[in-house]
Amino acid sequence: MKAIVIDRYGGPEELYEKDLPVPKVAADEALIETKATSINPIDWKTRRGYLKESFPWDFPVVLGWDIAGIVTEVGADVHEFKVGDEVFARPDMYNDGKRGTYAEYAAVKADKLVLKPQQLSFEQAAAIPLAGLTAWQVIVDRLKVKAGDKILVQAGAGGVGMFAIQIAKHFGAYVATTASAANEKLLRQLGADEVIDYHQTQITDVLRDYDAVFDTVGQISAGLEILKSDGQLVTIAGDPTEKQQNSHPAATSWWLKTNGAELKELANLVENNELRVVIDSIYPMTTSGLRSAHEKSETGHSHGKIVITTNER
Repeated sequence: MKAIVIDRYGGPEELYEKDLPVPKVAADEALIETKATSINPIDWKTRRGYLKESFPWDFPVVLGWDIAGIVTEVGADVHEFKVGDEVFARPDMYNDGKRGTYAEYAAVKADKLVLKPQQLSFEQAAAIPLAGLTAWQVIVDRLKVKAGDKILVQAGAGGVGMFAIQIAKHFGAYVATTASAANEKLLRQLGADEVIDYHQTQITDVLRDYDAVFDTVGQISAGLEILKSDGQLVTIAGDPTEKQQNSHPAATSWWLKTNGAELKELANLVENNELRVVIDSIYPMTTSGLRSAHEKSETGHSHGKIVITTNER
């Protein structure tokens, strides 16, 4: 099968096409023919070598941790899915580094799979898992946002930020977010009550007494400053100091946990028209396509998700 791999850490130029064996499925897995995947910051951070202490893989490494596609084979213990089902998932990260989704096929644990809502394209479905689950787990599991809470979502125009705004609004919160002025209209359409142009205004000048902050940009100190004394900040972009973790308000960090049941909750929101998927751009699953997609993601200026498709474009 065709896959896009890296043989060493470095820039986007390290991505290239290579033939690899089709993965063999375990008893609790399904083989998915990839129709689309998407780009997340962890992809290029891994490519640069930032995570090599956590994931000491042998090369070649196949990146990618979102998938939408069609079931082509099921393991002996898989009964809830069948060949031909259209599914999506955030697969587990395997120790061999060969099981990423920048490939024509991927083996995925059945408990991570969810049937794709009919109204979504494969490209839209592939944009949800990693970013959507990250937003869900921070908003719902960690910050426990409820009706009437005031929450700041930093960088609302990013993939995670757009999902976080919508999930927080679903639970009845007042949502402020930071973004450039060009994104204000879209973010208000997604549910943001207040959009702060970070080019012009500091959050500490206009926000106070917030219940929660979802930090995606590494501005932990500023986020803590706008919280109530019993408020909570969760960051996916930094490591709070011991003092910040034990202060009032307090800061903690979060790393996504794969979870098929929570991904199903997101699918339900999509089916009920309470969650909108915003795609910035779509690139082909080719050497040049992946290189361009990584370059765009690294700028930090995408408006929604960057998606990779196996369809001819």
